[in-house]
Amino acid sequence: MSATVRPWPALWALVVGFFMILVDTTIVSVANPAIMAGLHTDIDAVIWVTSAYLLTYAAPLLVTGRLGDRFGPKPVYLAGLTLFTLASAACGLSGSIGALIAARAVQGLGAALMTPQTMAVITRMFPPDQRGKAMSLWGATAGVATLVGPILGGVLVDGLGWEWIFFVNVPVGIIAFVLAWRLVPTLQTHPHRFDLVGVTLSAVGMFLLVFGIQEGESYDWGLIGGWLPVWGVVGAGVVVLALFVWHQSRMRGEPLLPLGLFRDRNFALANGAISTLGFAVTAMSLPLVFYYQLVLGFSPTRSALMLVPMAVMTLLLSPVTGRLVDSWNPRNIALAGMLMQAIALVWYSLWLTPDADQWARLLLPSALLGVANACLWSPISSTATRNLPRELAGAGSGVFNTTRQIGSVLGSAAIAALIQARLVAAFGAEAAGQTGAAEAAGALPDALKAGFSDAMAQSILLPAALAVVGALIVVWFAPPKRGGQWAGAAQPESTTAVPTAR
Repeated sequence: MSATVRPWPALWALVVGFFMILVDTTIVSVANPAIMAGLHTDIDAVIWVTSAYLLTYAAPLLVTGRLGDRFGPKPVYLAGLTLFTLASAACGLSGSIGALIAARAVQGLGAALMTPQTMAVITRMFPPDQRGKAMSLWGATAGVATLVGPILGGVLVDGLGWEWIFFVNVPVGIIAFVLAWRLVPTLQTHPHRFDLVGVTLSAVGMFLLVFGIQEGESYDWGLIGGWLPVWGVVGAGVVVLALFVWHQSRMRGEPLLPLGLFRDRNFALANGAISTLGFAVTAMSLPLVFYYQLVLGFSPTRSALMLVPMAVMTLLLSPVTGRLVDSWNPRNIALAGMLMQAIALVWYSLWLTPDADQWARLLLPSALLGVANACLWSPISSTATRNLPRELAGAGSGVFNTTRQIGSVLGSAAIAALIQARLVAAFGAEAAGQTGAAEAAGALPDALKAGFSDAMAQSILLPAALAVVGALIVVWFAPPKRGGQWAGAAQPESTTAVPTAR
């Protein structure tokens, strides 16, 4: 039995769940003090509430993308959504920090099952000359969700308690499930034989790499447990992933990671560009939030509201850039976005001063970042997926989202290390420790505000530098042929849903 496929309603249904899981990558940050008080724990333990989620989210993406090819995007997405929603309820009901961390790990696994399916559906249901509009919705969702998380988290924690940052996912998850069940078609599956050795190597390598990068700062890049060096964990992850790539290159059957994907110039370059974007977007928020709360004395909710111009401009302009991507050269749009992002971050750096009366002017670079954001997600994502064969849509989406997530983890770890280094340079190790205590107390002595502002201003130049690197990568995107068509672009499967292969 077949039914008419309506690509846009299907995509909107998937975006509801995609938005929810991305919000959860940032929503916990403003709730950490409340979680510490509510569960009677310390900061070392509460960090794992976020770390466990990111680890189990990033590590399996290569595998979960391929599951969508094998079993179909719809059933894999629904399974992940169910897991995520149930885990969200378990998070809110947790009576100990250990139970909360375990539930967050399950949440991350659910998110890993869902994320690649959204891009795979775009690749498989939209023709190449319409994917820019579809990717603009995907990109706006990704860009805005990372900004909404802290705002929503602050409102819920202040009004209802930390548990509600998780409970809110339950009704949203139920609505998302019903929408996906009714609106997302059952697309044709492609038989795959899973390479168990490749699955093991990729999962272990990704876990070691992400764990080492993410947790390095909490161990001062020294020893874990008094004997295991952090850099040894990162190095082991790199070695295992290198073994994984070598194993994939020698496989005679069907590899988990089709290395032929990277023969496509735009796919390879777009993966590099999205990793720099993930790095910059993640890294820029930490020094800004610290500056707003500790120097200007803003509450968590008010500091998050300073990012609203960014979110508004992204929402307003993403549909416009989505239409332009289908008719213009996406390279030029993405290049403009990268350069605007770098300019906005340098602008922030120049204006992060201890003068509390000048806070309103910081809304200007926030708005420019929103314009940049709208010019980045859709052009980069549509460039990556234009030439993907439909039977590899899930694998390509898994790779793309993995590189994005690795960039985000690198950005989080690098900016934390740089902030600490700049504070030590400004105050010395002992005074830098005092700023850490002031951070926990939510207050900073006036005598330290100038040095702290300088440290944040210097730190935000790191994501600005990554935006410049991203611009250098984007310059090499291959231009489209006349009429906006790309060579080798795969066409959508059909205007009707097809039965699942048995």
